[in-house]
Amino acid sequence: MPGNTFSKQQRLKSRKKLQQLFADRKAVFAAHIKLLYVTEDAEQGFVKCGVGLSGRYFKKAVDRNRVKRLLREAYRLQQHDLKTLAVQQKKDISVFILYTGKELPLFENIYKSVGLALQKLIKTSSSLGAGERNEI
Repeated sequence: MPGNTFSKQQRLKSRKKLQQLFADRKAVFAAHIKLLYVTEDAEQGFVKCGVGLSGRYFKKAVDRNRVKRLLREAYRLQQHDLKTLAVQQKKDISVFILYTGKELPLFENIYKSVGLALQKLIKTSSSLGAGERNEI
């Protein structure tokens, strides 16, 4: 079983890549989760992930940090299938997970929603194969 890590190298920090993610608008939705993604051809497959949410509904930094911590934990536990797909297809996948809900979630709900969004992403990416589709 591969390790459940979410190291610094796996985090999406590049401003250029984040702008590309939000500009391309390729997304998958599940409950209160919006998952933005970009794929690129590469020699080795790699996945980078970032998380975020709106400060409009979560005024307190404590609440925002808690939701982001829950999102990272849910992704960390369910990332293996996406990593395997990236290596098999030799693609770099950049993912940004947005929480769009208005109230503090429970971990169980976040876990299910992130898992569903990742499965949708895997299904669309594997059905695309070598080609890339703009609208989903």
